[in-house]
Amino acid sequence: MRGYRADRAFDGERVVPGGALVLVEGGHIVGVEPAGAAVPDGVPVTAPPGATLLPGLVDTHVHLCGDSGPRALDQLPELAPEQLDAIVAAALQQQLAAGVTAVRDLGDVRWAVVERAPLTGPTVVAAGPPITSPRGHCWSMGGEAAGVPALRAAVRERAERGAGVVKVMASGGAMTAGTDLAACQFTAAEVRAVVAEAHRLGLPVTVHAHALAAVRQALDAGADGIEHCSGLTATGWGVPPALAGQLARAGTVVCPTLGLAPGVQPPPRVQELIDRLGMTEPARAEEAARLHAAGVAVVSGVDSGIGPGKPHGLLPHAIASLVAGGVPPAEALASATGRAAQACGLGGRTGRLAAGLDADLLLVDGDPAVDVTALQRVRLVVSRGREVGPAA
Repeated sequence: MRGYRADRAFDGERVVPGGALVLVEGGHIVGVEPAGAAVPDGVPVTAPPGATLLPGLVDTHVHLCGDSGPRALDQLPELAPEQLDAIVAAALQQQLAAGVTAVRDLGDVRWAVVERAPLTGPTVVAAGPPITSPRGHCWSMGGEAAGVPALRAAVRERAERGAGVVKVMASGGAMTAGTDLAACQFTAAEVRAVVAEAHRLGLPVTVHAHALAAVRQALDAGADGIEHCSGLTATGWGVPPALAGQLARAGTVVCPTLGLAPGVQPPPRVQELIDRLGMTEPARAEEAARLHAAGVAVVSGVDSGIGPGKPHGLLPHAIASLVAGGVPPAEALASATGRAAQACGLGGRTGRLAAGLDADLLLVDGDPAVDVTALQRVRLVVSRGREVGPAA
């Protein structure tokens, strides 16, 4: 047994007054006590002065096959299996170093993440190749399908191979030339078929949707989540208040994919959107805060690995963007811990300081409930009971 103590703590849902003592045995939390509680004789306790204790972070939108380079997605078909495996291994270590102990991978190639042997490191929930239209967004990952029968078959293949979530590209994307971010890639019937087949098989569905019409498709189909949720049309962007209310009532989880590495110039196609429509990081964060204020379940995920502006391990910056946009710090922390774990289907395993859950812990310098940039000052990461990260 080992203990971790801090005078400040966040339990994945709320700030814990007076801090907490977390007791760990093997790979699990066996007790959560007030910070001043006594520990059994002989049990070592880690208690860095000035630190805050919280659950390990959960990034709900990653691409572990992406090496964060300029050709991260374009190069995927060219890579040998051993190259892909090395990229995935490096990405997982980069996530751990930033305090991320669980990730949801929303697009690999050749099932490189879904079928990878479980190893030490972050817990992974994986989608496999994202389902997309012929030559649609991220077609090079191998998930092209068209028509209701083929789409249902694509969902069944993912279930058979062990995917934990289904990802479908309902609109074009900025990283795939020739696709239209403001247009739908599937009919409403096709999106409904994907969701219905996945739910029949017990799998959740999250929908890539930049286009406003694609957001409506996802909502009408009963999708569990929406990625980006930009609300793009030919002339503007943003989710209308009435639609935000519908998303809130439906319980649809939205990941706005915030987080941008400082000083990195966006790709030309993204820069064009920023220049034409004002879709800057601060403006997108304010839009996410409006969704949160409307009652939408907003979670944090970076879309990490897709390019230099979205490296693995950037999740603390995405959380800081939410706060800068107007989300209260404690709510922003929940968006990347307890609420994020629930969105990934991991609520019974991680994301909170609670007995019986995996011992995924993070100690940071300072108080992120007051200054969220404290998340960028990692003291120690514990992943399923194993100490990793900067202080290990």
